Parts: sequence; C-alpha cells; structure tokens
Amino acid sequence: MTTQSFDVAIVGAGAAGIAAAASLKKRERHLSVALIDPAEMHYYQPGWTMVGGGIFQAPSTARSMASVVPRNVSWIQQSVHEFQPDDNTLWLDDGSSVVYEQLVVAPGLQLDWAGVEGLTENLGRNGVTSNYAYHTAPYTWELVQNLRSGTALFTQPPMPIKCAGAPQKALYLSADHWRRQGCLPSIDIEFCTSTPGLFGVADYVPALMEYVNRYGAQLNFQTTLTRIDGEQKIATFNGPDGESEKPFDMIHVCPPQCAPDFIKRSPLSDDMGWVDVDQSTLQHKRFNNIWACGDVMNTPNAKTAAAARAQAPVVAMNLLAYRAGDSQLAGYNGYGSCPLTVERGKIVLAEFGYGGALLPTFPKGILNGLRPSRFAWHLKADLLPWIYWHAMLKGREWLTKPEIQQQ
Repeated sequence: MTTQSFDVAIVGAGAAGIAAAASLKKRERHLSVALIDPAEMHYYQPGWTMVGGGIFQAPSTARSMASVVPRNVSWIQQSVHEFQPDDNTLWLDDGSSVVYEQLVVAPGLQLDWAGVEGLTENLGRNGVTSNYAYHTAPYTWELVQNLRSGTALFTQPPMPIKCAGAPQKALYLSADHWRRQGCLPSIDIEFCTSTPGLFGVADYVPALMEYVNRYGAQLNFQTTLTRIDGEQKIATFNGPDGESEKPFDMIHVCPPQCAPDFIKRSPLSDDMGWVDVDQSTLQHKRFNNIWACGDVMNTPNAKTAAAARAQAPVVAMNLLAYRAGDSQLAGYNGYGSCPLTVERGKIVLAEFGYGGALLPTFPKGILNGLRPSRFAWHLKADLLPWIYWHAMLKGREWLTKPEIQQQ
C-alpha cells in the first residue's frame, strides 16, 4: 500500500473543490495540494437548465477533468473510502492513503434517484426527464418540443437541494416555448413542490407569480413525488390531503438529495450527514485543520455554484491563516445566486445571503434583481459560463473578495 503526503488535500474536484484549489495556489504557489476525485469529466451544471430549454447544447457544459485541474495540483483519480481526522489521513478505495496537514472537504451532494419509486428505471424515457443529469437534460428539450397538448408536471423534493430554483426554471422555459408555439392553452402545467411556498426569499415571489399566472400553472405546495409508473404515465404524490395520483404526458423530476454516503458515515458529519462547519469561517467545528466548501456543508445557504465561488476564497484565506498562526479570519455571509430563467431572454436574478438578506452585485440602476431583466439573461447565457471556466476554476476571484471578520 502506498502513502502520499501533501500540505493540503481536497476531497472532490467539482466546482467547489477546484475553485478552492485554484484560490490556494494563487495565494501560495509552493503549497503542495492534492485533488482527490475519481471522475473523468467535469460539468458546468448550472448550464443544464439551459440545455433543457434548448439554449445550450449539452457538450458545451462538459470538459475533461484533466483539463480543469489547476496547474501544479496533483490529481488523484480515486474515491475516498474513510476519513481518519485524528491521524490526518484519508484511505482511498484502492487501499492507498493520503496524509495531509490541512483538509478541504468538497465532494458535493448525492442525488437520490432511488428515493422516488420507479424513477431510476423510467428516467430518460416514457416522458420522464430531469435537468439534474447531463444525459437527460437534452431529453427535457425533446419532450418540450414534441408536446402540443396534455399535462406537464414539474416536481421539487424536500430541501435541501442544489439550485433550489432549477425545478421551476424548467417549468418557465418549457411554458415559454409552448406560449411561443401557440399551444400553451392546450397544456395543463402543475408545479408540485414539497416546500410551503414558491421560493425561499419572499422578495422575489411577486415577479415569479406574474409568470406562474402568465403560464396558467397550478401550484401544489407541500406535495412530494413518491412514485412513477412510466408505462401508465401516472405519478403518485403525498400531499396535505394524503396520497394522490396525477396522469402526465411529461414530468420533469428534481430528485431527492442528501450528503454522500461516505460523508454520512464519517466523523466529520452532523446528525443529518452534512459536514459540520462554522457558517462564517467554514472551519470544521471539531477538527481545526479541516474546512468544507460547496454543497456538502451544513451551512444554511442556498447550494449553488455562485455560493461555492464565494466560499472558495474564504476557505483559502482561512486555511492559510491557520497555517501561519494568523487570527484574522475571512467570513462568508451566506451569499448565493439563483438566476431564475422566467422566459427565453429574461431572468429574475435572485442574490441573497443568510436569513434571506438581499445581496445584489449590481446597483439598481444597472440591474434590479427583483424584476425580470434582459441584462441578467445575458449574464447567465453569455458571461457566467466564461467566468466559471476562465475565472472561478482559475482562482480569479472577481467580485468575490472576502471580508475580514471583526475580532
């Protein structure tokens, strides 16, 4: 069995892990850093909503992992089997180990496709689709183009999930296409969400409700998808009045989500399975030389790529401060962004932090995030993918400079 040693080990080479690695190397180029992830490909997941809406092609959201790992960072193409934080050791699936001085945990979350009976075997056929998977987002667009009449269901499971706006983004882009094709009056649209409201930050709800009403969508709150019969095209839900069945011609499913199994069973997790960190410093509450970044944490922020982009510099600064014995720490304010694609060409750009505090990037004179905007659409469609590949994953921290916490 081989053992490798590094100054910093990072578990997970998704958006959060690579951004954290790049931010660390920008600040301290002599640091030895390992990224541990078995995946061959890296995906720009925020683009999958646009694939499902016919705006992007799926291949534009994918690149080889080898091409995005930062320079002078060691990529270990393995899965982590076990954490031994008391010994600063990771055990990998091939029996080898990694010893670290500091650790960043950023493997994202787990999509629980099996959490809905019948979903796995029907996904990608029988009118059952999801923008939460690379291989089925194109099927969403195929279904939308072919549907001229009938019933379209869109579902959202219990929180937390990544990109909580994505389930309704699929609805809006689909409905907008049907409106433009003149067949919207012939399609019954229902949004079945486990949540008690349309969106977690009330300030954005009025603008969203204008589109719900424009598209004639029926809202079913506290309604959770439990089973799909693809052959009969029937979806079963648990709601306020018990179990009910709904026929469908197409159904867009957002799967239940949870922490990865290897995180749940580790010493790093809280009672719900998420990595247990301080919500401001992102440092582990029990192991001082461990930080987390991205969707795997138990911080009460929206789980989005924009959140990971804001968190990565905080993790980098605080980890290096820890190494230097510096007590000045950066703080994360819970920033997350959800560009809600309410129609082709317009977006409600929701930007908010802990407690639902509005945290707009631009002055109202340039962009009012509470209203649909063409400027926000161009940000999402044209600028943000470029920023992701060429700034966030390269350690360029434009508009994400962390604030130093007051002592």
